[in-house]
Amino acid sequence: MNFEEMQLIPPLLRSVEQSGYEVPTPIQRATIPLVLAGKDVLGCAQTGTGKTAAFALPILQRLNAGRPAQGNRPIRSLILTPTRELAQQIYESFLTYGSKKLSLSVCCIFGGVNQQPQTEQLRRGVDIMVATPGRLNDLIGQGYIRLDGIEIFVLDEADRMLDMGFIHDVEKVIALLPTKRQTLFFSATMPKEVEALALKILSNPSTVKVDPVTSTVDSIRQALYYVDKTNKKLLLAHLLKDPAVESALIFARTRHGADRVVKDLEKAGIRALAIHGSKSQSARQEALAQFKSGRLNALVATDIAARGIDIVGLSHVFNYDLPNEPEVYIHRIGRTGRAGLGGDAVSFCCIDELKDLRAIESLIGKRIPVLESPWPMEVLTPSEPKPRMPRPAKLNRQGNPLPERKPRPQSAEPAAPNQRRGGRPRRGRD
Repeated sequence: MNFEEMQLIPPLLRSVEQSGYEVPTPIQRATIPLVLAGKDVLGCAQTGTGKTAAFALPILQRLNAGRPAQGNRPIRSLILTPTRELAQQIYESFLTYGSKKLSLSVCCIFGGVNQQPQTEQLRRGVDIMVATPGRLNDLIGQGYIRLDGIEIFVLDEADRMLDMGFIHDVEKVIALLPTKRQTLFFSATMPKEVEALALKILSNPSTVKVDPVTSTVDSIRQALYYVDKTNKKLLLAHLLKDPAVESALIFARTRHGADRVVKDLEKAGIRALAIHGSKSQSARQEALAQFKSGRLNALVATDIAARGIDIVGLSHVFNYDLPNEPEVYIHRIGRTGRAGLGGDAVSFCCIDELKDLRAIESLIGKRIPVLESPWPMEVLTPSEPKPRMPRPAKLNRQGNPLPERKPRPQSAEPAAPNQRRGGRPRRGRD
């Protein structure tokens, strides 16, 4: 089945062709006809399988076909997603696929930036809104957004929503949606919590499972280096200097770790930037823009900040730190090898990460090929777990510890009803 056989309208077919897509991906072949038919969909598909087009194209077609009366312009479609970067990515996809050609207005709502430009766009009228839960609920509370006109609701990356603690915010949004609506639910994994959430919001859904999270894309070449933790920075700098590494997305486990990798690369003469939750939205967008345009060849990211990074032609993904959850490994390396292109995924493993490596290999069902490192692993004894530090004492304004409060002594006999503590009588009320 090609895009024309899906009965997409000519403006959308032209946009698809201009975007360079010739053959729909499996998730697109399975999902687009269902969405066009008005069905609720429960989709399980990993990152990099063309999921955004699978719901964006039919949403644009359905909203174009059923325009509201002149002068009445409620928000008709809501796409809820966990991170700013992913929201921006989906927003740009709607523009690419032809929202302007169809005279459908799209806006992107997320926190970390001034809300005024967003509220001004809402006042002008919006057909499709892509939003993160926190800012969306904030603007609903301020009276800028109503959801009673929603015709199509999309919950994207549902498993990440739950991991990031958005479940209560999501439930608030769902409670404000009209009962009669079409709902599309996408998740890379389907644990019990995600399934329970799906049952709350879907009505007799069609289930689509494509490329489950236990599989990796065949076009991605995987490799592994055993290397001591202290030598990872040397190995990374060595590999990044290879001309074959045209662009590198490097994953660190923590925000502090990402910043440290950037500093180590700069000392080695390699320019890099980091994106994570402690960076301002403008700094994250600027770093991502430089990386997408090719002005920056190395971008260091944490897992949450990297959600939504969709760069066709990304040559390499580096797992500087192996993830604690094996499914995250598949999400990470799926950033390369997109749109049918090849890519390389290189992982570093020190002695403390052997358990994580075995869990990853168990999930994907194969051993990752091992390459020889110029800095082979020499430390073969796992590190001792760090002792838990005592909670720091409370400090006064001068930075000195406050004295501990002494517990009040308990009186042996209860005070008389008309006595205050300390023995003084209470004043009468009359």
